[in-house]
Amino acid sequence: MEMLSNMKVKLGALLATFSKTLDYVDRTLSNHHLRVAIIADDIAKTSGLSRQVRRDIFVAATLHDIGVFSLREKLSLGDYDIKNPYEHAEKGYCMIKEFVVLNNVAPIVRHHHIRWDDGRGRYFGEEEVHQGAHIIHLADRIEILLDKGIGVLQQRDPIVKAISSRANTLFDPRLVEVFADLSEKECFWFDASYSEVNELIFNSEAIPEKELNIDELEEVARLFSHVIDFRSVFTAVHSAGVSEVASALARLVGFSSLECRLVAIAGYLHDIGKLAVPTEILEKPGKLDEAEMNIMKSHTYYSYTILNLVKGLETVNMWASFHHERMDGKGYPFHFKGDSLPIGSRIMAVADVLTAISEDRPYRKGMDKETALFVIQDLGSKNALDRAIIKTAVAHFDYLDEVRHDVQVRVRQEYKNLKTGICFSDNRPKNT
Repeated sequence: MEMLSNMKVKLGALLATFSKTLDYVDRTLSNHHLRVAIIADDIAKTSGLSRQVRRDIFVAATLHDIGVFSLREKLSLGDYDIKNPYEHAEKGYCMIKEFVVLNNVAPIVRHHHIRWDDGRGRYFGEEEVHQGAHIIHLADRIEILLDKGIGVLQQRDPIVKAISSRANTLFDPRLVEVFADLSEKECFWFDASYSEVNELIFNSEAIPEKELNIDELEEVARLFSHVIDFRSVFTAVHSAGVSEVASALARLVGFSSLECRLVAIAGYLHDIGKLAVPTEILEKPGKLDEAEMNIMKSHTYYSYTILNLVKGLETVNMWASFHHERMDGKGYPFHFKGDSLPIGSRIMAVADVLTAISEDRPYRKGMDKETALFVIQDLGSKNALDRAIIKTAVAHFDYLDEVRHDVQVRVRQEYKNLKTGICFSDNRPKNT
């Protein structure tokens, strides 16, 4: 318990690590968010902006494409002239604006594709556009123009020419001048293309030093559960359900209030590795074949390696990433067994199964109570899941199913609102 009480997680480190997972949807854009953050900070620093403003820009840069869910949308971002940049920016804004720890950067994310348009881009309707949004817009397009297969200095002149040609139409001309000055420095280009981008990020003075309290950590984890699940209608509410069931089950088992909060966080993040799994596998209505199942099995490994990069999340990582391990050692990917499995991981495993078989999916209804109870009790009899935790789950099945249902109804409505654009502003600017 002392380890949990002293747990310290820094916002900057958490977002920098999680932003890498946003690029898992398409590996051709690997490290895109972090490279944009590096380029944007160079422009912001050279522009003379304060460290706090630079840190806000850094946070916004790590999240700027958080509203992109599909591979098709992701691929379209690789085009220098994006046909419809507004939609994913508005979705990103809608996703993060309600989270207190991030709401001050939500407008920057919202406006990061606003065209300068002879100065009309200073405003979004009646709202003034943060300079950081224009900086990220410029940094984003510079990064997209970089060809990772060619020497970076060979690309300097054509990229500067391409950007300069759109000054005052696409980009703020003052920022284009800053970029032109920066482009004279070889170090700018080497930083922009450096393969060990994590090293640059974690040594940057722009990375926020803020340590998250438990409420803020839970907020960020809940946000990322939406990123994980909203890629597919098949999984849209799964992590929310697992989080709610796991924390309720942990309380019934005797966990402290803090431990239950951490179980909830682990539930939100348990499937973060699914960002590396192709959507067509996630959305296959029937049984996966052997090759598909092998790919699916990788998601727990990716969850572990992603969360393992965040100092302070060690316990959360174990509880989250071991949810497909089995008591008999026949789970995956590490084949832990028996007492080597933390009790938090055993709770997560039961919560994951209980949620998966009880929730409705587009291709099937959730199991009724009798069938669901048979399934989890059978897994206990086979020594796949912890029998004692199953006994608790069975005794309180109605309660657990109710909390699962209630949270999933709410999150499904959030998902529908986002997909149908209900949260979008009617005051769309003429210059997008």
